[in-house]
Amino acid sequence: MPGRFIAPGAAEYARFLPEMILSGAATTAMVLEPLTPAPRKKLLGSLSLAGLAAALVAAVAQGWNPGLAFSGMLQVDGFATFFRVLAITAGILVALCSSSYLRREHAESGEYYALLLYSVAGQCIMVSAHELIVLFIGLEISSISTYVLAGFLRREKLANEAAAKYFLLGSFATAFLLYGIALIYGATGSTSLSAIRQALEHSKTASAGLLVGTAAALMFVGFAFKVSAAPFQVWAPDVYQGAPAPVTAFLATGSKAAAFAIFFRVFLTALGPIAWRWEGIVWTSALLTMLVGNFAALAQTNLKRLLAYSSIAHAGYVMVALAAHSETGAQAAMYYLAVYVFMNIGAFALVAYFGRKGERYVNVEDLAGLGVRQPVTAALFTVLLLSLIGVPPTGGFFGKLYIFKAALDARLVWLTVLGLLTTAVAAYYYLRILVVMYMKEPGEATAELPPPPPGIRIVLWVCAAATLALGLFPSLVLRFAGLGG
Repeated sequence: MPGRFIAPGAAEYARFLPEMILSGAATTAMVLEPLTPAPRKKLLGSLSLAGLAAALVAAVAQGWNPGLAFSGMLQVDGFATFFRVLAITAGILVALCSSSYLRREHAESGEYYALLLYSVAGQCIMVSAHELIVLFIGLEISSISTYVLAGFLRREKLANEAAAKYFLLGSFATAFLLYGIALIYGATGSTSLSAIRQALEHSKTASAGLLVGTAAALMFVGFAFKVSAAPFQVWAPDVYQGAPAPVTAFLATGSKAAAFAIFFRVFLTALGPIAWRWEGIVWTSALLTMLVGNFAALAQTNLKRLLAYSSIAHAGYVMVALAAHSETGAQAAMYYLAVYVFMNIGAFALVAYFGRKGERYVNVEDLAGLGVRQPVTAALFTVLLLSLIGVPPTGGFFGKLYIFKAALDARLVWLTVLGLLTTAVAAYYYLRILVVMYMKEPGEATAELPPPPPGIRIVLWVCAAATLALGLFPSLVLRFAGLGG
């Protein structure tokens, strides 16, 4: 990190504009919360959507103004812009499907939307960080907000349990990450990603092998927890099941995508020169994550737990791209995460709508007859499930194709073969949902089903359309290049 602080100019503040908009909108929602009568609480949701939309425009605009900001602590490049846009888009979709859910649960509040916006702001800081301390600050802003969101329905025992588990285990994992940052600073004398890379390329620093290797291992633990990669995935099923369905959608998509962004940024940029030290660990974790996620999902009857284990398996696929340790692998991961965000938010939006008050109907068998009672909703959900399986021409198929191609290019043949076999396992539990929807008689859950609220309908249509569009036009994402450095 530079030794002298230089006062930032207008261009540098502009590069930080999305985060400022998000923080301003979140603070405004908090201030207006006690002043807004209960019947008009939905206006706070509209305010949050306006803030997210403005931040999205600012993120896209600043993508045309790349460069460093605040003495090199932030870096706006194609990689940061991509994940900023992805995190904000996830926030918009989650906010859309949250309004009707919160109103149904009598929990609509400005606090919810403020926490959502603060979390997205933290994710934007994370993905544009060029310095480990700034990265850590962004991670904590996002994490603390999601700890509270997980237990937002305070009267629900499962929600309280989810928040407690997430907070305790998350704090423990954060300690590993912070200790790893301290050790890498001790070994290299810097927390700047580019300075760390330069130091590790130097023969004198490379000789401090034990210290550097320990730092990489500790940071791996912190990042692996955030992306729910094995063997640090045990928190995910309980937290995803207990948290409100829209919050689960956010945890499984926006938070995970941002965590993968910093995972790639740190390991491929800063720790790239010592890749031979961590490639084996990532390879093993990727395989374990795919195996645990897919095989555990086979035994699930609760739809939220099934999707939780599914998200663990998908984290394993992205870990394969990290193990490839290449520019192609990074681009494949970016494409896959874009598709992943849409198909998972759409799936959890369906759960939020279908569960009704108190999430009474969240078992797979409850979906019986949905294809008859709600054919359009079932068709949209089918598109998302086919993408999760990896059926062409959906984005899920091409996402897996690009990831495994990157692994083959890196000569990770066995990892590719075993990964493809686990996708065959995944097809079973996704197809089981389709069988229940279309081939079983309607039950109590579908008999009482009201039409989807407007917000849920928009999210389902957008997610299904985006999943197909990214499959038919993959260049929309693949044209984003590089990790910067």
